Amino acid sequence: MDIQKYIIAKKKIIDKALDKYLPPSSLKPQVIHRAMRYSVFPRGKRIRPVFTIAAFEACGGKGDLAIPVACGIELIHSYTLVHDDMPCMDNDDFRRGKKTCHKKFGEDIALLAGDGLLTLAFQVIAESGNIQAIKEISKAVGTCGVIGGQVADILGKNKDIEYINLKKTAMLFETAVKSGGIIKGASNREINALGNFGRYIGLTFQLLDDLRDEDGYAKLYGAKAAKEKAEALIKRAKASLGIFGKKAEILLKLANLINN
Repeated sequence: MDIQKYIIAKKKIIDKALDKYLPPSSLKPQVIHRAMRYSVFPRGKRIRPVFTIAAFEACGGKGDLAIPVACGIELIHSYTLVHDDMPCMDNDDFRRGKKTCHKKFGEDIALLAGDGLLTLAFQVIAESGNIQAIKEISKAVGTCGVIGGQVADILGKNKDIEYINLKKTAMLFETAVKSGGIIKGASNREINALGNFGRYIGLTFQLLDDLRDEDGYAKLYGAKAAKEKAEALIKRAKASLGIFGKKAEILLKLANLINN
C-alpha cells in the first residue's frame, strides 16, 4: 500500500470527524469556538490519530470504531500546543505558519480555548464507550505524563531532557498507538507491543525535531549523538511489532516516514 495515499485518506476522515465534533464558529460564545477551530484547522498533519487508526487496523479492526479516540487524541495534541505557545510557557508567536492562538485571540481566550479542546477531547473519546481507553489517555496527559513533562521543561530547561522527551512528547504517541489496540480489544501482549512501538516512535520524533531546531537533546549532546540515538530507537520501534507479522505493514511504513 502507498503510505502517502493512506495518510491522505485517513487525514480526510479525521478532518471530517473533527469538523463534526468541534462546535461551529457561529455558536455562542462565538469567539471561543473560533479560537478552538483556529487551533485545530487547517494545517495539522494528524500524525498521532493516523497512528491510532493504523494500530487499530493492525489488530484486525475494521470500520470507524477508532475514529472518536483518534480525534480525541488530536484534540488533546492541539490543546497542548495552544498552552505550550503561551507567554508563560514557550512564548511563541507563530505555529504551523500562522499566528499562535494567543496572538490571534488574546491570552485569556487562548487559555480557555486550550481548556475547551481538552474537555471536548474526553467528551469525544467517551463516544467509544471504552473505559480502558479513557483511563489510559487520562493517565498519559496528566501530571505523570504530558503535564508532568511540561512542568519539568519549565523548571529544568533541558536539565532532565530524557524525562521531558519521554513525558512531554513520547507518552502521547505511546497512548495514541496503544489506544488503537485497546479499542479493538487486543490482547495485553499486543497492547504492550504497540505501547513500546509508540514510545520509541515518539522519542524518535522528538529527537529529529531537536535536530531540525538545533535544540533539546541535539543541543546538549550534539547532532551526531542525536542521530545515532534516533536510529537506535527506530530499530527498537520496528522490533516491537514482530508479533504482528505482515499486519504491521502500515505501522512500519509510518515509522520509516518519521525517520526520514
